[in-house]
Amino acid sequence: MIEKNIKSPMKKYALLSLIISILITLALILIAVYILQKFKIIPIEFRSIIFGIIITIGGVALTILISRFINKKMSFLIGKQTANSLTFMVQLLGYVITAIIFFSYIGIGFSEALAAGGFTGLILGLASQTVLSNIFGGIAILASNPFKIGDRVTITTWQYGLTIPSYPPKFWSNDYLIPGYTGEIVKISLMYTTLLTDEKLYLKIPNNVMIQAAVILHGVLDSRMVRTKYEVPKSLEPETVISEIKKALEGKEFLKSSPEVRVLDTTFTTYILVIEALCKGEYEEPPRSEIIKITMKVVKNLVENQEKNKNQSNEHRGNVK
Repeated sequence: MIEKNIKSPMKKYALLSLIISILITLALILIAVYILQKFKIIPIEFRSIIFGIIITIGGVALTILISRFINKKMSFLIGKQTANSLTFMVQLLGYVITAIIFFSYIGIGFSEALAAGGFTGLILGLASQTVLSNIFGGIAILASNPFKIGDRVTITTWQYGLTIPSYPPKFWSNDYLIPGYTGEIVKISLMYTTLLTDEKLYLKIPNNVMIQAAVILHGVLDSRMVRTKYEVPKSLEPETVISEIKKALEGKEFLKSSPEVRVLDTTFTTYILVIEALCKGEYEEPPRSEIIKITMKVVKNLVENQEKNKNQSNEHRGNVK
C-alpha cells in the first residue's frame, strides 16, 4: 500500500518532469550551438537549421504540455466535451504555429511557400495520406458532432468488421448481429478517437475511419426492444405456451409494455418462439436474461404437467383394465 502511494504522485508528475527536462536540454543545445557559431566553428546556415529544428521540438513539447493540462485539469471546470474540443484546437494551432515559425526561421516565408506550386502540391499530396486525413477527420467529427464525450455508442465499419457467430441455434435463426464495437467515447484527439469498450478495454480508432463509420447511439431513449428466441418441443401446444409466457411476464418491472409472443420457425421436433418486449434502459442483456429464465420456467412446468397427466392417464387405463 505504501509503495502504491509513493508511485502515485511520481506517475502524476512524470509528464511534466519529462517535458521540463526536454526544454532544459533544448536550451543547453541552443546555447552550445550559439557559442559554436560565435567562434565560427559551424557555418551560419547550419546554425539556422539547427535552431529551427530545436524550436520545432520545443513547440511540439509545449503544445503537448498545454493540451494535457487542459484535458486533465480543466475538464472538471468546463466539462469533458468542451475540454476535449479545446485540447483538439490547442494541438492543431500549436502544431501549425510551430510549423510557421520553423519555415520563417530558416528563411522560407509562409506566403512564398504557399505561392510555390511545389509546396502546394506537397500539401495536397500529404492531405490524401493517413496522417493528415486523420487530422481532417478529427476536425470533421468536432464540426459535425455525431457523438460527444461520454456517449455510449456502437461503431460499425467495413475496416474493422467482426465475424458473425453461427453457434446453435443461430444456424436456423434469422437473428442477425450488428458487427461492431460498443463502449463509451472518452477522447477525440488529432489522430484517434478513443473508445472504452464494454469489456473495459481502450480502443483507439483512427479519425479517418471514424468519419466513415456508422454510429449507433445508445441511451438516447429510455427503452429498447429486446428480441428473444426459445425452442419449444412440439408436444406442447403453441397457444398454451404463448398464453402462459405472456401471463408470467405480465407486470414485470423491467417491461414498459406487454410483450408479443409468436411462432417464428420450426424444426423436425421443435418450434421456435420469438418474444419481443419493449424494456426499460439501454442495455439488452439484463432484460433478455430475465425473459429467458421466465420462459424456461414456464416451459419446464408445462412439460412436467404434461408428463404428470400422461402418467395419470396411463394409471387410469391400467385400473380400468
